[in-house]
Amino acid sequence: MLLKKIILKIFLWLVILFLLGAIAYSGFFLFKLNSFSNKISIENKTETILDTLKLLANSAKNNPANLKKTEDGKINILLLGVAGKGKPGQNLTDTIMLASLNLKTNQAALLSLPRDLYITVPDSEFKTKINSLYQAGLNNGKNESEAIDPLLKTVESITSLNIHYYAVLNFDGFKKIIDAIGGINVSNERDIYDARYPGANYSYEIFELKKGFQHLNGDLALKYARERHNDPDGDFGRAKRQQQIIQAAKNKVFSGNALFDIFALNSLFNALGDNLKTNISSRELETFFKLSRELDINNIANVAIDAWNKDSLLKVSHIFYGETPAFILIPRAGNYSEIQDLAQNIFDLNKLKRRREEIIKENASVALINKSGDNDIVEKIKKLLSENLVYKNVSIVNDPAKDLENITAVHDSTSGIKPFSLDELAAKLPARVSYGLPDRYKKITEKNPPDITVVIGKDLIEKYNMAEDSIENYKKAQDEQDFFNN
Repeated sequence: MLLKKIILKIFLWLVILFLLGAIAYSGFFLFKLNSFSNKISIENKTETILDTLKLLANSAKNNPANLKKTEDGKINILLLGVAGKGKPGQNLTDTIMLASLNLKTNQAALLSLPRDLYITVPDSEFKTKINSLYQAGLNNGKNESEAIDPLLKTVESITSLNIHYYAVLNFDGFKKIIDAIGGINVSNERDIYDARYPGANYSYEIFELKKGFQHLNGDLALKYARERHNDPDGDFGRAKRQQQIIQAAKNKVFSGNALFDIFALNSLFNALGDNLKTNISSRELETFFKLSRELDINNIANVAIDAWNKDSLLKVSHIFYGETPAFILIPRAGNYSEIQDLAQNIFDLNKLKRRREEIIKENASVALINKSGDNDIVEKIKKLLSENLVYKNVSIVNDPAKDLENITAVHDSTSGIKPFSLDELAAKLPARVSYGLPDRYKKITEKNPPDITVVIGKDLIEKYNMAEDSIENYKKAQDEQDFFNN
């Protein structure tokens, strides 16, 4: 009997200790979450500990259904990386990544845009590289919420996706986060040796990492994320490594005990709070934590928009500042349609593959008639169709008439039996669709009647007026300007 009482007392004390520990942990989490939320919020709204307590008390209601999202259950989050205060180019967004979450399938996808993508500033005619938009907004005296708005609008225009949330993280925060979770594990695809990795005060230092499995602390992870000199894919290889790091960090946090280690949790909140800015509220933040645990981390789609080969959606060009050339990246087609197509189908990339297979099966013959008044444009479009989009039968037909067309049109002469080719040409050039060919153009194509005739109008001149440069010149220019771009 005495033994039973002793065991019962021990059990009760253990329960009490457990409850006290849970209360202490919850109190700590409550305090840190409140402090953290107020630090990172770009919105001018401060939450009290009482607000956060209500949030936790109603945590059962904090499910993904209450997050901002599209009608089909997708959430898009713009992730931005900057150097940070006191560093060269401190607010240039040299990492631009769109994370998409599919709530119906628990899938995640990462789409990286290059920092040198040449864009038009929203609500203006001014053009610049996309990585300068955020810093330009801050330089013009805007607050952080207003400063990021042009970049949000631009990425929405490029991808044709609504962006629901965004987060801006600097280098120091990146390193501290990796250290707070005990480092990350990555599989490095090749030996890296870079004697010109950018160091402090515009200096160089050596960065070396062997091929194979590697455990990275915060400093090494940052170097691994920024390195591009020794990568044959340059900036685009860097984008893929950045995606790899995000996936590795997510794996570490949610497959281990980082969220239940009070010291790791404290370090993680401190690292993020001082170095992260976002429009995600504390209520939404807790929901994201829950959602992240449910995501299928083994099947994250990773795509980097690049200009590295004939299948790439971008091409290299250049502009001049005075007599100095600056290399930029522009869509290989006349608009963002290819990037939009990829972004909208990122959870089913096989759909794009199947469409390409259908276009190859159709094997449409295409005739180009230049009625734009620009003698160079027809060769540029022929190269796009023949080399990039892999149309095997593309010809240029000369029209002796000197009149011009304002609007480009694709004329279908197959009675609609080659719809995939017709739709692609209309979307990517771009052009309006016409079924049947006017008699004047039938006459000049009658020797070899094409399936589809593209009559190029003046509306495409501006879309194709930039000269194409080589990827070798682009990479060389990046190396020469490394002090200022990193």
